[in-house]
Amino acid sequence: MPRLGEVSKDEADDYVRALYTALFGDRDPVAEPGTATGTPGNWWTVFALVPDAFKHTTEGFGFYRSDQRKLDPVLCELGQTRAGYAVGSRFVYSQHMKAARFAGLTDEQAEAIAHWPVADCFDEIQRAVLAYTDCLVLQHGRVPDGVFDTLKKHLSDEEILELTYITATYMMHAVMSRALRLEYDDVDDPVAEVPAPEGATADVMGMVDHRHRDRGQEE
Repeated sequence: MPRLGEVSKDEADDYVRALYTALFGDRDPVAEPGTATGTPGNWWTVFALVPDAFKHTTEGFGFYRSDQRKLDPVLCELGQTRAGYAVGSRFVYSQHMKAARFAGLTDEQAEAIAHWPVADCFDEIQRAVLAYTDCLVLQHGRVPDGVFDTLKKHLSDEEILELTYITATYMMHAVMSRALRLEYDDVDDPVAEVPAPEGATADVMGMVDHRHRDRGQEE
């Protein structure tokens, strides 16, 4: 379950309700969850808690799909999909793997986004976009001149700004989805203590510490 409450169709304002209808038909998405792409749909119902935030973010989806964009949709999706993977958001990564194929990436390219540094199915600009995405997401904007110079070799300033804005926006979506446990990111943290067998008292590292072994031999 999401960590925050959800807004039912009856509680939603006109803008939210219209999008609910487009996505869920006549159903109340809180009472009867599920979207056409198989997700629970709670990204929408949680964001609806703040209607102007809901409006702001959903209009942002139209921004990156607008015919006013100069950036190639393939490059756009490379950035979004890699951002989802780098953040560790199952939701953003899974959704944009599908969108990446729809934009024109081959299955081989889509599946190689996770391990792009050792993949040979990307051209120079595609590799530069993936490297730039890692700089944005994993290095928090620390971008070597070599990466940026390659972007500038292939893209206009307008295209680079669009790429930066859209990729950073989807990094935010990925982070928020994980923090609020939305959609496919409603998973327990895999980093947790695994209990030792009942009755076990040994300190494993102590067992291999040469000082303890030496002390035992001296005694």
